[in-house]
Amino acid sequence: QVQLVESGGGLVQAGGSLRLSCAASRRTFITYDMGWFRQAPGKEREFVAAISWSGSITNYADSVKGRFTMSRDNAKNTVYLQMNSLKPEDTAVYYCARGRVGRASGRPDEYDYWGQGTQVTVSS
Repeated sequence: QVQLVESGGGLVQAGGSLRLSCAASRRTFITYDMGWFRQAPGKEREFVAAISWSGSITNYADSVKGRFTMSRDNAKNTVYLQMNSLKPEDTAVYYCARGRVGRASGRPDEYDYWGQGTQVTVSS
């Protein structure tokens, strides 16, 4: 069983920054693409960013391009989401997930294991 544990969420003012981390429980992590998704109250879960297993390919939602950066450290079984210039509309629970199709996909149905989520709140 794969476990994914997110951390780094919190309360920040608009324009501020946060870095989320997602630690995986197994070494096989390095052979999988990983993604970040978010879900705001009353809204569907939406894609934020994804990264290929090697880190050479990244994919971002238009709403976060130029502000968020996803990276990974395979030696630590960890992926990161650096979030800069945060906006109130970025407020959501952020989830990391393991991809199963190997193309840094933005589709939630192409991810098989999910973390429990970490809350990000951006005040105006």
